[in-house]
Parts: sequence; C-alpha cells; structure tokens
Amino acid sequence: MPLAVIMAGGRGERFWPRSRTARPKQFLNLIGEKSMLQLTVERLESLVGITDTYVVAAADFKDIILEQVPALPEENVIVEPFGRDTAAAIGLAAMVLGRKNPREVMIVLPADHYIGNVGEFQKVLWSAVTAAAQGDNVVTLGITPHSPETGYGYIHRGELEGVIGGISTYKALQFMEKPNYERALEFMSSGDYFWNSGMFVWRVDLVRAMIDKYIPELAAGLQDIESSLGTDTYENTLEDVYATLPRVSVDYGLMEHADNVLLIPCDFGWDDIGNWAALDRYAAKDELGNVLLGEGVMLDTANTYVVSEERTVALVGVDDLIIINDQDSLLVCHKSRVQEIKRVVQALKDKGLEHLL
Repeated sequence: MPLAVIMAGGRGERFWPRSRTARPKQFLNLIGEKSMLQLTVERLESLVGITDTYVVAAADFKDIILEQVPALPEENVIVEPFGRDTAAAIGLAAMVLGRKNPREVMIVLPADHYIGNVGEFQKVLWSAVTAAAQGDNVVTLGITPHSPETGYGYIHRGELEGVIGGISTYKALQFMEKPNYERALEFMSSGDYFWNSGMFVWRVDLVRAMIDKYIPELAAGLQDIESSLGTDTYENTLEDVYATLPRVSVDYGLMEHADNVLLIPCDFGWDDIGNWAALDRYAAKDELGNVLLGEGVMLDTANTYVVSEERTVALVGVDDLIIINDQDSLLVCHKSRVQEIKRVVQALKDKGLEHLL
C-alpha cells in the first residue's frame, strides 16, 4: 500500500480577500461543499488508507486540518516551522515516512488542485505507483495543455518507456520554466510538451537519495533533524535547523537534474485553481458571461465575476472584472491582472494593514 503526502502549506495570496493568513485557499470551499484539502483526501481514499496519508503544513494549520479531516491521525500532520519551499517540505515528509517504510512508494500531491474526472485520475495514479515500485523511477503526471498557458511550467516528453494498466509512460526529457506566450504556443502546437502538475510518485528512499545527490545542504540539515526524531528535543531541533535549510523548489532542486524521470501524460480535467479567474471557468454564467454569487443587478455588464454574499451589488457598464466583497475588504481587479493580486497583499503589508490579511 503506498503512502501519500499532501502539501498544504500554501498561503493562497491570489485568492485574497477570501483567502486569509489564518485560513488560506486549501481550507476553503471554493468549488462545491468541501474544501480543497478535503477533496484531495477524498480522491485518495480508494488508493491509500487514511493512516497512510500525511499532510505537510505550518503549525498554525494543524487544528484546521484535523477539524476538516477528523479521521487523520494527529501524528500524520507533519509540521513545518517555516515555509522553505517544496524541496524542504518533501524532504521532511520523506524523513518521517522513512521511519515507517523506506522502500514504500510515496505519492506527493498539492492540496489545492481541481480534478474533474476522479476515476481517470485514480487510474493514472495507480499506474504511476506501479511504475515507481518497479525500479528507481521518479514518476510525474503531465497535463495535456488546452491553451498556451504562461503560468505553468512544462515537461518535454521523450520516447515511450512502457504501458502499465493501459496507461503509457514516457521518458521525461526536460523540465521547462514558465514560458512567454510565444514559447507556450510552440509547446502546445508540438504535442510533446505537457503542463507540470506538481504531482510526483517515487520511493521514499529514492527521493532521499536524490536529495543527497542534488541538494546536499538540505540532506545535511535533514540528517540533523532526523537524529532528534522521537526525542524530547525534536521540536527545538526542527525549528533551529529548518531555518537554515536552502529555500528551493523540488522542480529546480531535483527534477531539472534527474535523469530517471518518467512522464505520464494525463487529461482528467485538471486545474491548479491558482486565482479567481480559474474559478470563473467553472461557474454557471448568464448570457453575457457574468457570474453573480450573491444578490444584486448587473446592467450593461459582461464577463464579470462577482462574489458578494453579505451585500447587494449593483454594476453598470463594466466588463472583464473580478469583484470580491468579503468580510471587511473589497477587491476589484481586471481579469487580465489576477496574477497581480499578490501585489495587493504586499501593498497592504507595506501600509501596516496586516490585520486584513
């Protein structure tokens, strides 16, 4: 039975003002009646038992996680004292899981993805687990691009390696950084490039060995932390050492260097739900492309997404806006600039308005 690690440490700043420091987007019901974290755990249930499921997050989120996933054992919440990017979080998780079974396959999933076809996702994931168990293979899921996205990294597909359970696996030739529009259009047209989903499957001992080889500073820090695991000094050691770990992503630190990566191309209705425009794609619209979640009127208005559940909204003569009216804050943003909402968060910090974040 594989082990699963769900990465739930993000701050969700592009979903401000709904997403706040105390309850970021992975703990919100953005699509449907369950949170993004709950949906991620639910998708794993047929493949991984709850006692073999782990969640990595900041200590501030531990109570929320246990509240939303009450069946999860408390010790399966792996606490990061600070955010040090994905390589450190995955390394910390691999260190903990290694005490359980270092040869077991480890699934790594972000907590904030949308999956439209859960059955197909589970079929693909099981093939990835099988491939990872058969040798020293790192397996990643690449999403068939439907548009020339510049907000995602890409993976270049190589030759066919095999077929497992009807699912084809390929050699991954290269992990590419986020491209400009022209380059993204070339990637999409070629048919050999796939969106980097950030989902990985590997044996626990294999990813530890990769960290030893490619990020030795991280490996040394993890060894120091591991020496205190299970003792009274663990929390203090974790906090002291974790602050010194290199801040590097798993893509940059490991995947761009590894030569043992298999790619499984997928198309199961995936979205990383990175900003408000992503939610707009899944909402029911009126004849002018508007979405209104709440009460109000929209006159001579088109392609506008509004969330205002506590106040009535009236719009006249506007187009292509995101309007979020939440608690004590109001966001008005052009759809073409939703990626810049992180700038709003920083600007509020600079003005000393952290209480709104």
